[in-house]
Amino acid sequence: MSIPRLKSYLSIVATVLVLGQAVAAQAAVELPDFTQLVEQASPAVVNISTTQKLPDRRISSEQMPDLEGLPPMLREFFERGMPQQPRSPRGDRQREAQSLGSGFIISPDGYILTNNHVIADADEILVRLADRSELKAKLIGTDPRSDVALLKIEGKDLPVLKLGKSQDLKAGQWVVAIGSPFGFDHTVTQGIVSAIGRTLPNENYVPFIQTDVAINPGNSGGPLFNLAGEVVGINSQIYTRSGGFMGVSFAIPIDVAMDVSNQLKSGGKVSRGWLGVVIQEVNKDLAESFGLEKPAGALVAQIQDDGPAAKGGLQVGDVILSMNGQPIVMSADLPHLVGALKAGSKANLEVIREGKRKNVELTVGAIPEEGKELEALPQSSIERSSNRLGVSVAELTEEQKKTLDLKGGVVIKEVLDGPAALIGLQPGDVITHLNNQAIGSSKEFTEIAKALPKNRSVSMRVLRQGRASFITFKLAE
Repeated sequence: MSIPRLKSYLSIVATVLVLGQAVAAQAAVELPDFTQLVEQASPAVVNISTTQKLPDRRISSEQMPDLEGLPPMLREFFERGMPQQPRSPRGDRQREAQSLGSGFIISPDGYILTNNHVIADADEILVRLADRSELKAKLIGTDPRSDVALLKIEGKDLPVLKLGKSQDLKAGQWVVAIGSPFGFDHTVTQGIVSAIGRTLPNENYVPFIQTDVAINPGNSGGPLFNLAGEVVGINSQIYTRSGGFMGVSFAIPIDVAMDVSNQLKSGGKVSRGWLGVVIQEVNKDLAESFGLEKPAGALVAQIQDDGPAAKGGLQVGDVILSMNGQPIVMSADLPHLVGALKAGSKANLEVIREGKRKNVELTVGAIPEEGKELEALPQSSIERSSNRLGVSVAELTEEQKKTLDLKGGVVIKEVLDGPAALIGLQPGDVITHLNNQAIGSSKEFTEIAKALPKNRSVSMRVLRQGRASFITFKLAE
């Protein structure tokens, strides 16, 4: 290689090395340093342990081995191996169960936020501070629906955490968790926000923050921070098949948690808005059957009698597209928005009804303590009517209509081979709507069934054990 070419080659190599070092240095600068955050926040993160007294499980005399007649050495050996139960101060035998979780101080006078499931059914709650001191905590209130609990310890000038705004979070942002997984105090884990507004099964009132921060048993109730050191969530749940962390964690937004906390502090309970409807997701087939351009919104499958929705004019089969200007993309968006409203607030709903857009304004009610369950259907003996769907149906009796608060509909008596069997219909199911038309009698049902279109999604509203939902099917040529 000639000297000029060698110099040119060395120059290129040097340039590449310099660029590589610059990129590495830039990457090092961009990676977050959590040192200051952890130092400032850790003193306000606490360990929470609970004790619950359990019923005595004594070993009956029949289960006790007969030790009489054994040599003293053997009897002593067997007695040592037998289970011993602690005694209460009164001398009664009792057992205790313990749980472990995390929490964080939100006021200098000792108010603490944690998860409801951390302290549920506890007879005694102990809070261990960063200086290893332990204090008994008083339970101010709990809200199982959001899994938030508010505790109080005696103290003044306690370290507190700065609260942020979870509504400002975006997917991809760095977040940090501090807690006590497996009892290891002030364990720090980091990750990014995977998604916001997640809804979990049976958790309708919390738009969860999903992260990939390592969360394990004992982290529950601990804070989730943004890079500014502000609390943006309460670590609550993990998705797991092994019992340990698998990269999917969920946190309660701090905006939700503080609203719950303030209500618990002022009144001891939480008030949420309520419409009195059962909704379901709008999939592609349902969107086609209702004439929607794309799957979106919340389909009203059932309306509570005398509830806010019924009084406001909402109807079964309406697809709710927005509430107070907030779009309903997934059906799970609606409970979050409604639950955030107070009883007596106005809600303006944009709905699709019979293919046309319509605005429905109603007054939001307060969510009841317990849901009103509809009773099971009594048996009917009305004459059956067959149809092309492969079902044998009968008209509802007046007693059935009254029980289910229906004006019409038919009950399935028998499912034959055909479309009905393929979509999972069962004897006892009640059909109230077919192809977006209300069913008043078995004759109407048969006529509508005869006129159903082929090779197009058709919707059917089915009531099973008091629970309504829309299903779709297609009739082949």
